[in-house]
Amino acid sequence: MIVKHLRWIIVSLVALATVINYIDRSALAVMWPGIAEDLGLNKSDYANIITVFMIAYAIGQSLFGKIFDAIGTRFGFLLSIMVWSASIALHAVATTVLSFSIFRALLGLGEAGNWPGATKANAEWFPARERALAQGIFNAGASLGSIIAPPFIAMLYAFLGWQATFIVIGVLGFLWIIPWLIIYKSAPDTHPWITPEERAHILSGQPHKIAEDVIPEYVPTMRELLQHRQSWGVISARFFVDPIWWLFVAWLPLYLNEKFGFDIQQIGAFAWVPYVGAAIGAIFGGWFSGHLLKRGYSVNFARKTAIALGCGIMLPALLFSAVAATPMLAMLLIAVILFGFQTTIGNIQTLPSDYFSGKTVGTLAGISGTSAVVSVIITIQLVPMMTEGGNYVPFFILGALLCPLALAAIWFAGPITPVLRKP
Repeated sequence: MIVKHLRWIIVSLVALATVINYIDRSALAVMWPGIAEDLGLNKSDYANIITVFMIAYAIGQSLFGKIFDAIGTRFGFLLSIMVWSASIALHAVATTVLSFSIFRALLGLGEAGNWPGATKANAEWFPARERALAQGIFNAGASLGSIIAPPFIAMLYAFLGWQATFIVIGVLGFLWIIPWLIIYKSAPDTHPWITPEERAHILSGQPHKIAEDVIPEYVPTMRELLQHRQSWGVISARFFVDPIWWLFVAWLPLYLNEKFGFDIQQIGAFAWVPYVGAAIGAIFGGWFSGHLLKRGYSVNFARKTAIALGCGIMLPALLFSAVAATPMLAMLLIAVILFGFQTTIGNIQTLPSDYFSGKTVGTLAGISGTSAVVSVIITIQLVPMMTEGGNYVPFFILGALLCPLALAAIWFAGPITPVLRKP
């Protein structure tokens, strides 16, 4: 069987996995007011449970980066989604901070694989000029999952309660495995369904494949990888920029509850709005970078321009959000913030494949993901102290301060060109 445009089907499946990923991880935040009331838990308990999740998520990023490079994209995704789907279903039997933390740690470990896996799939299946758009489609899955999750989870909670809701959403990941194993048989160079034209289109547009005709492929060891300035640029950029996204993923429902007195149903009605901006930003950031490449600009110019534009959008919107007086104004401003974030992050996430060959992409994506999670853990622990008494102004100012730091890290990395030799 021959399938046209197979690469777009592959990235759509990865995006669908990301939708499920975000439904699963958002469920606890959306249902927390009800869970806390049932079990006698508080905001500090929530912060501690999320921190355990993030620690496991940090470990999982580096672990799955190596796993994907070792066993390949097909089985790497299979392992990742099986672990996280089983763990979210187990939340149904949690009754204490300890039991929630254990199941949340398993969730973080499994969900972490989605990101280095997506970056590796992108590097394998797309030429350089299409990678930012493909990454944008994948990231749009995160935004779509965040749009779907609040009303979907609130509806399930209303009809089933929180325990059964965790079981229902756990089933979604196992259903995803069926089309994945059928469609994703191998990388494009050996996939039996791909057309010769699409295979040539993919392989001819990969800078490392072209360079290897002249210079042998450079596959650095972990030590060599960390000796490159480019690697540290990616690692530091993720360290500074990722907390902006997670401030809202982890705390937006609680912000609506504390700042505006929303209950679970009202959270479900409002909390999806900012992620519409995020979904548009994910596609826009990829399209914009690809548009610049088609007009003849270099990868270096296209990626850095898109990243700078996203940071320039985020910073003022974060400052204005600090003084938003109504929930609708707050949601619209946060939508602008997340639009800018997705414009930036999609291009940052392509950098491992811009710098290194496919055999190293998963590893660098995983290490940079771990770096991102470390900074997220720090910010999550700061939020309860910064928002004492329901004052969220410091929360937004912190996000604004991170934007120029992320941008500086990208410029520190130097030109965005393939790394072909040892340091």
